[in-house]
Amino acid sequence: MGKWTRRGFITAGVIGSSALVIGVAIRPGHRVAELTGSVADEGETLVNAWVKIDTQNRITAIVPHSEMGQGAQTALTQMLADELDACWEDVSFIEAPAEDGFANYALGKGFILGDTEVPAVLMGSVDGLFLQLTKAFHLQITGGSSSIRATGVYGMRVAGAAAREMLLAEAALTWQVPVDALQTKEGKIIHKATGKQAAFAEFVVQAGRKAPPAQPRLKAVTEFSIMGQSKPRHDIPAKVDGSAAFGIDVVVDGMKYAAITAAPVFGGSIIRLDTVKAESIPGVLKVVDLGNAVAVVAEGYWQAKTALASIDVTWEKTANDDVDSEAIFAQFQRDINAAKETGESHEDLIIGDPVRGAEQWRVVERQYTVPYLAHACMEPMNAVASVVGDSCEIWTGSQNPLGFRYDVAAALDLDPENVSFHNYFMGGGFGRRSVSDVAVQAAQISRQAGLPVKLIWSREEDTRQDYYRPAVMSEFRASLDQHNRPVSWENIYVDKHEPAEAPHIPYAIANQKIHFVDSPTHVPFGPWRSVDHSQHGFFTESFVDELAYEAAQDPYQFRRDMLGGHPRLLAALDLVAEKSQWNVPIGKGRGRGIALQESFGTVVAEVVEVTVQEGQVKVDRVVIAVDPGFAVSPDGLKAQMESGVVYGLTAALYGEVRLHRGRVSQGNFDTYEMLRMPHAPVIETHIINSDASWGGAGEPGVPGTAPALTNAIYAATGTRVRDLPVSKYEFDVEFREENNLSS
Repeated sequence: MGKWTRRGFITAGVIGSSALVIGVAIRPGHRVAELTGSVADEGETLVNAWVKIDTQNRITAIVPHSEMGQGAQTALTQMLADELDACWEDVSFIEAPAEDGFANYALGKGFILGDTEVPAVLMGSVDGLFLQLTKAFHLQITGGSSSIRATGVYGMRVAGAAAREMLLAEAALTWQVPVDALQTKEGKIIHKATGKQAAFAEFVVQAGRKAPPAQPRLKAVTEFSIMGQSKPRHDIPAKVDGSAAFGIDVVVDGMKYAAITAAPVFGGSIIRLDTVKAESIPGVLKVVDLGNAVAVVAEGYWQAKTALASIDVTWEKTANDDVDSEAIFAQFQRDINAAKETGESHEDLIIGDPVRGAEQWRVVERQYTVPYLAHACMEPMNAVASVVGDSCEIWTGSQNPLGFRYDVAAALDLDPENVSFHNYFMGGGFGRRSVSDVAVQAAQISRQAGLPVKLIWSREEDTRQDYYRPAVMSEFRASLDQHNRPVSWENIYVDKHEPAEAPHIPYAIANQKIHFVDSPTHVPFGPWRSVDHSQHGFFTESFVDELAYEAAQDPYQFRRDMLGGHPRLLAALDLVAEKSQWNVPIGKGRGRGIALQESFGTVVAEVVEVTVQEGQVKVDRVVIAVDPGFAVSPDGLKAQMESGVVYGLTAALYGEVRLHRGRVSQGNFDTYEMLRMPHAPVIETHIINSDASWGGAGEPGVPGTAPALTNAIYAATGTRVRDLPVSKYEFDVEFREENNLSS
């Protein structure tokens, strides 16, 4: 097994059922006493780890997830408030502090156990186990579209329901009536027979002294009063009036500014620095050598950035100094070819007999590639650090606050108890802000400078020192029988990351072989919105579309005929076809493309409409049918789908990080282009609330966008895009019309 990571923990489900035995000895017990001092002020009672109530009956959810524009904190608060039967107007939230006691064990439990039935007698042990595991992994991460489907379902709903039962029990004891004689409504306990009522606050002090039930009764969907409604997001007013504080806004007493540049070839280090000119610039306080990077500390950021540009750095030559993008893809091709010749690859999925099936019928072979992609958050990477003696304080926006705290402690050889962390809003995360490099750098610079430092990466540094969505090559071989039905499917690709199911397909093809080869490069990779689904969605749905044309069948109907065992996917596919008017002719120079993906527990079907004029592609319209199981906040879900489409279109149309002589060529937005408002399409989202387990929202809108786009381009032009981005291509509509292309 490879190295365990915090993200790997939440996405892979690596804990075996036998580990549950450990939990017998580590029940979490009643943790209010140890946590109260961190989150509860005078007049507030912490009922359990995730909710407190004050003397005025104001209810506060303690949310163990960061806010980076996705609205998760509001949605999670809705889930807790609904189960608690709170009055929404009296409810607010705070983000849980970066402390071990607030490690998000509900997230780990949700991903690993899912809907597994756990006997009530064992639930305390199970909770104890996951609390200890998540503490060990410092798991307080926002990623993997996990907020609703894991923390919400297995944490916030349970916390709200448990608090409700605790308050009811205390009221029954106080009023000397049976619990079932009482009910809750909008923050009150009501005696059903007499109408006598009292606010939660009257019973919360006594209730908070008792351990919460491990398995409280959760509401049925028909009982929801807050979930399923589009409540105003708590973070929006401050973002509108400018009072919201992002990491880059932080100012602390005595703070100075730092700019940084790291080795241009990953893995490089400094041999020599000429700092004379930089140190002569007024306002420059210190030049800091970090081994693989150099930073300048100055009174202001512009001074630091200007001085940094004047430093003459000699970088160590590495084995990767001559590596370019072409060499990397050539390596991928060699490794795939070698695996096919030797049969030495890593098995991903085997169904039936793909070899025998492929030999009997008409064979279709295709290859697809995607480049490295940067995250391109609108707020560049930044952090404020103050190191004083054996203690450190960090201020930044992070998807992984607890992990950042421990990473900084390790880098500075400090006791984690002496590192404090303050989290802020993020101007985009997309997985990039789960990596602690900027916080570690800020802390190292502060220690050497001997004062508080705000480190801000330039846009160029942000693009050239990223943890990238990996470049990938994927090859397919499939066969169609005499009735043009697929009977075999083989897929071999380079490198496997997360989640494990990303290359798998939902279609009923009897013989399947999916396998991969290791082909590592020197380019660092990290979680990128939708992770492996982003590339495999493009690969698989492009190839399915090509098979449909090879079979002379409509791409929608072709998919539909293979989905008999997947009613959720079939319903989404049918709905998106209906809403997009799939069967209505669209006209010359225009095309529709369709794609279907299930990722992060959510089914998304997309149709993209394009117009191609003078060789250029304009995306006119995107129609989405999404089944998340249940939409806790319909407007929030729609916003996430729209955001995912824009992110996916940006990547598909323009996204490409290229390497030349070992270095990333792209820098600012002039060379790493974004989809801009004039080119954004109309996006329509249609929600299906099914009876399925609840899924995520932040990432599922991305994977289907690229294939739906390129499939639409093919329908309009007859040119098949197999190598992203689309901007590499020029398209000839007349050629298609004149030649009546269909394949």
